Amino acid sequence: MRRCTGCAVDIEGDWARCPLCSAPTTGEAAPSPLPAVPLEFSRRRVLRALFLTSIAVILASFTAQLLFSRDLDGIGVLRSVWLGVSAMWLVVLMAVRKRRNVAKGTVYLVVLVVLVCVYWDYLTGWRGWSLTYAAPILCASSIIALLITVRVMRIEVGEHILYSGLTVLLGLAPIGFLAFGWVTDRLPSAICGILSVVALVLLQLGRGQDVQHELAKRLHL
Repeated sequence: MRRCTGCAVDIEGDWARCPLCSAPTTGEAAPSPLPAVPLEFSRRRVLRALFLTSIAVILASFTAQLLFSRDLDGIGVLRSVWLGVSAMWLVVLMAVRKRRNVAKGTVYLVVLVVLVCVYWDYLTGWRGWSLTYAAPILCASSIIALLITVRVMRIEVGEHILYSGLTVLLGLAPIGFLAFGWVTDRLPSAICGILSVVALVLLQLGRGQDVQHELAKRLHL
């Protein structure tokens, strides 16, 4: 059994540091008295859903580019889609590995990447692609990632509320750009807003009663 050098107490389990004071432990490890709790989701299922969704998004972007526009000057829809797919992978992998504060991490990720795109757009002469294409596609991809996370990973009700609010927040940002006339192409922002509403409806249909109960408990209603 391991022993804490700081607390001078015996510790069951394979602890490299004391769970109370974080001091190093000595001695041989003993089997943990706590049972191993399996994951409530399959990582393979999550990654398969993410992979198939990414392929569908990329194929749809290529098809739209061939049918509606073949102009590849600057950074348009096609190249921004790759940015969105990368963000989608980052959000889902962050949820799989961390599973805590995923909603906060998603907001930070989207805001950071959008700011980098805006700065890049500014340095290259400001063509407006950052707000017209990059921001809506990043927000839409994050919404898709949140749907995959909630559906496949069986998120708890408390986290479910955070994801629902985050969906609305991400969808409103491109709509704001559209309302202020900051975009040169209205379609990406409109699609992002519609996707946000659809995702919110799907999230509420899945566990709407549990969410209402959780909100009533938190708001003391």
